Amino acid sequence: MKQETLSQILEDQAGKKAVALVTDMEAGDQTLVYRDSANGPEQDNAEILNIARHAMQDDRSKIHEIGGRKYFVEVFNPPLRMLIVGAVHIAQPLSRMASVAGYDVTVIDPRASFATDERFPGITLNGEWPDDGMRELDPDRRTAVITLTHDPKLDDPGLEVALKSDAFYIGALGSRKTHAGRVERLTAAGFTEAEVSRIHAPVGLAIGSISPAEIAVSILAQVTEVLHRKVEARAAA
Repeated sequence: MKQETLSQILEDQAGKKAVALVTDMEAGDQTLVYRDSANGPEQDNAEILNIARHAMQDDRSKIHEIGGRKYFVEVFNPPLRMLIVGAVHIAQPLSRMASVAGYDVTVIDPRASFATDERFPGITLNGEWPDDGMRELDPDRRTAVITLTHDPKLDDPGLEVALKSDAFYIGALGSRKTHAGRVERLTAAGFTEAEVSRIHAPVGLAIGSISPAEIAVSILAQVTEVLHRKVEARAAA
């Protein structure tokens, strides 16, 4: 790899920008491809560009053969993100576990007494109202959103923004009764049944979790399951 190519990849990683390095395994030629690339491989072969974009989407590096030539597509994606609405007890272990799992975690809560560095060391805190914070962070298909406050005034605005986004996972804490009320409110706000059904509620896998740490385990496990199920579905399409 040329020094300038490595430097560009490192710069893109620092800027949390997705990029794929396409290497012609016979000639050794290398090209960087971005989701919005307007030049590069497509000038010679549009299929290479398409494959590189799909590789970034699926977060998978692999070898592809096109026209008898082999190309290695190496993906350098920014970290997955997790946006947690509510700096509550469950958010403390969940934010730490998600960070260890490789997520770039942000906890959104306008309540300054909850969202403190002492309670969330090393975690990014956003003190905006959830809908404003979510719009600022702009959830995409590499983002998981979890609401944990049990307070419709905080959870619902965050969910409304999440449901309009491409977030791969949306989960909300609360009992089935609580969620039924949530569904009524979101439906009244104009969301369709299909849109509301994107919410995993009660959040997390049913593993009998009781403590905040156990609930956090169940949530991260479900997020992981949904992430890989969607990647597998795209790969099979």
